[in-house]
Order: sequence, then structure tokens, then C-alpha cells
Amino acid sequence: MRKKIPGRHFAKNLIERRTLIFQLVKRDFQQRYVGSAAGWLWGLIHPLVLLGIYTFIFSYCLGNKLDAGEVTQSYPLFLFSGMLPWLLFNETVQRSSGSIVEQANLITKTMFPSEIVPLSIFLSSLVSHLLAVGLFVAVVGITQRHLSPTIALLPLGVTIVGLLAVGIGWIVASLQVYLRDTVQVVMVALNVWYWLTPIMIPASKFTNKFPRGGAAVLLTNPLVYIVGVYRQMLLGDVLPWRDIGISAAFGVSAFVIGGLFFRHMKRGFADVL
Repeated sequence: MRKKIPGRHFAKNLIERRTLIFQLVKRDFQQRYVGSAAGWLWGLIHPLVLLGIYTFIFSYCLGNKLDAGEVTQSYPLFLFSGMLPWLLFNETVQRSSGSIVEQANLITKTMFPSEIVPLSIFLSSLVSHLLAVGLFVAVVGITQRHLSPTIALLPLGVTIVGLLAVGIGWIVASLQVYLRDTVQVVMVALNVWYWLTPIMIPASKFTNKFPRGGAAVLLTNPLVYIVGVYRQMLLGDVLPWRDIGISAAFGVSAFVIGGLFFRHMKRGFADVL
């Protein structure tokens, strides 16, 4: 009688999960654009339309000016570089919130590792994100005739966004199984979160208008540091080690807490679903 080798069993499970994640990502990406004439191009069209609208309103209509100390004086580049991490984070969390309920048939009828669902959503969203980043880099190269060397470390920023988004995604996805209003709460919370993040206006505007409250929001909002990391990596020449460290701490904490929370809550998924 052969004994099972733990290392071989672990490697087999890892391969199976990687294959399953790949299939989920492939299916999700295909389903999002099935029957669409433009297909994956919609992943670029949506952020570009938002960029155009916000630039017109805040830059031309309201005359919003950037501070001299900002990484760029081009408002469209300032706005787009801040929108990139937010759109990836927002889409992952929002779609993750209802993902477990949507996959109820798989979870209740098979030994399905439900924790990979939010992860697959992040990876699927990452495809559109990388297309948008590629477009942004091309625009910067053409208009500025200079690319920041720190852009080589952008995968680190993407990883931090992923840790934070998947961690929160696990929490809201498991809560939705028991509290079906969670999706609606998440949508409202994300809208508020967006306006509390210096994406369209510089961070100094928060502290100038609301000295105490603005400073508190900036200190406790992980997206503030992540947006700063993206802007520096895409447009600056100096790595923001402080922001990288703080945002990484937020990301790892959310990932660990979210994973433990999901692992605890998933015990009752089959009964509730």
C-alpha cells in the first residue's frame, strides 16, 4: 500500500487550483463581452469616457488647478493616473460582493474552493487594467517624450491593489451570503470612498478646506497611498517608499483578515445557499 506524499498532494492541489482559476478568469472575461461588437475595447472606452467627462467638468468648467508640487501639471494625466488603481479596486470589490451567491450551484453541489472566486474576478479585471495602463504609458511617451524609470516597479503597485481588493472582496462576498443587502451597501460605500480619495483633486484641497477631518481621511484611507504610488511610478522619478510601505501594510492586513474572515464564514455557505 502506497503512502500519500504530502508534498506531491500539495503540488497537485496547487496545479488544480491554478487551472480552475484560469478557467474562471477566461470564462468571466468572455462572458463580459459576449455578443459585443467592440469586445474587450469596452475596457478602454469606459475609463476614457470618464476621463473626458471629469477633465471637462473639473479642469475647464470649474477651473481646477494643480498645486506646483504635484508630480505633473497636466490635469488629464493627473486624473488618469489616479483613476487607474481606483477602477481596478472598485470593479474587483463591487463584482466580488455578489460573486458567491452567483456561483451558488457550484458551491453547493461540488467541493468547489469558493475563495478563488473573488481572486478570479480580480485577475479578469486586471486584463482591462493592463490595457488601460498600456494606453496611458503610450500617451505619456508621446506627449511628455519621457517615461519614468520607476514604471518598471508598477507590478508592485498592482500587487498591492490586488491584496487590498481581494481581501475586502472576500469579506463582502461572504457577508452577501447571509445579508443580501450587502451589495447595495458596498455600492454606496464605494461611491463615498471615491470622493474621499484625491483622484480628481489634489490631497492638499482636503486639508485646506477641512484641516482636521481632511487630514484624518488622508491618513486612514489606503487608496490615498495607492493612488500616490501609481502617480509616482507612472509620472515621477523618485520611488515613494513611504507610500509603498504604508499601502503594502494596508494591503497585506486586508488580505489576511479577509482570508480568515472568509474561511470562517464559508462553513455555512452550503446551508444558506
